[in-house]
Amino acid sequence: MRVERGEYAEVRRLEAFTAKMLYAVDARSTDASAPTLADVDLLAAAATAAVDAGRGHVLETGHVVFPNGGITLVLILAESHLSIHTWPEEDLVAIDLFSCGSIDGQRILDELVAALTLADVAVRTVPRGLPVG
Repeated sequence: MRVERGEYAEVRRLEAFTAKMLYAVDARSTDASAPTLADVDLLAAAATAAVDAGRGHVLETGHVVFPNGGITLVLILAESHLSIHTWPEEDLVAIDLFSCGSIDGQRILDELVAALTLADVAVRTVPRGLPVG
């Protein structure tokens, strides 16, 4: 779900002092994923749909396409951020999702892995934040 800049302040206020998690994903691209991973518009659409499924709020999207065809895509979320980095020459896809609050990070990753038809998926989770007190 996309929210306007003026609307995200309330989302951020509600997310304050909630659990924060970094999901670091390494995966292998497949023949089925190649068209999406080579097209920044398709990749952004898949990422946005995954964030929507996980009840996140996309504020901004940015990307860079490198000379080798690799893409770095970043979605700024009201709940933090999602980045996708591709290395076509290595068949490597790296996804980082930093989340806080009620966003369903695992659902976002599940949706994204399925939409991109990734293989050999390895997920590491790292709790983030400092103790409150």
